[in-house]
Amino acid sequence: MVKTLSELYTDARRSLSMREDPQFAGMYARQLVCHVTGRTQEQFLAHRDDAVSDRECAQMDALVYRLLQGEPLAYVLGRWDFYGMTLEVTPDVLIPRDDSCALAELAIKKALFLDTSPRILDLCTGSGCIGLAIAQRVKDARITLGDISENAMAVAKRNIKGQKLSGRVSCMKVDALSEPPAFLGKFDMIVSNPPYVTEREMEQLDHSVKDYEPSLALYGGQDGLDFYRSIAQKFQKALKPGGYLCFEFGMGQGDDVSRILEENGYTVLERTRDFNDIERAVLAQIR
Repeated sequence: MVKTLSELYTDARRSLSMREDPQFAGMYARQLVCHVTGRTQEQFLAHRDDAVSDRECAQMDALVYRLLQGEPLAYVLGRWDFYGMTLEVTPDVLIPRDDSCALAELAIKKALFLDTSPRILDLCTGSGCIGLAIAQRVKDARITLGDISENAMAVAKRNIKGQKLSGRVSCMKVDALSEPPAFLGKFDMIVSNPPYVTEREMEQLDHSVKDYEPSLALYGGQDGLDFYRSIAQKFQKALKPGGYLCFEFGMGQGDDVSRILEENGYTVLERTRDFNDIERAVLAQIR
């Protein structure tokens, strides 16, 4: 029996409703239909009675099954929107979250007033979402995306190309837990959303995070602060005099992260909150 777009959507929504709230089930089903058929949401609404192929039906069934197993929608789609950009995501990188907009906005606000053509390092970059957001808004900034994961860097490189930013954004292997290599040079600002999940929290993570997102990008040591200590201390040598360090941190970590910064010779300038009014990011300057 030939299905229409409307029937493809309805069947998917019904299946997803067994796991998701009806509102989310409908949203996920609509996104899957558009993904499988290559239509925009406007085209889907305008042509709901169009027939779909057996191949599209089979593909839709496979994607719905993945969602029902708990796989995040971003990995099923292979892309996710962040700060006005559509970025590629794979299980090698964390899914960009709205929480991180607080870090992006804090960094952009300061970067807009740096010297001409500032050099900015996005450390623990993953998909490259933070660095690319800065590059999109700060038109003369030169951005380096740094990560220890070769697979994450491959994703970041494709996102640089996808955002047409190859002229100002580069990608380099950098270990946030080691001394920065001399060839990295000096930066006006370092931004980082490092791993910050504690050992105890790792055991309590939701199935969709624990079993699908990379633990390398999540686990921040027993107290979740290993990367903050390392970056605040070791990456001072990668900052120009008076340079800035901008961190994202987990819920309730603001005081500890600020203390680490101050103990390593930084002055905390600003702490800011995310869309959910949870303190999420800090900006500091090396003294």
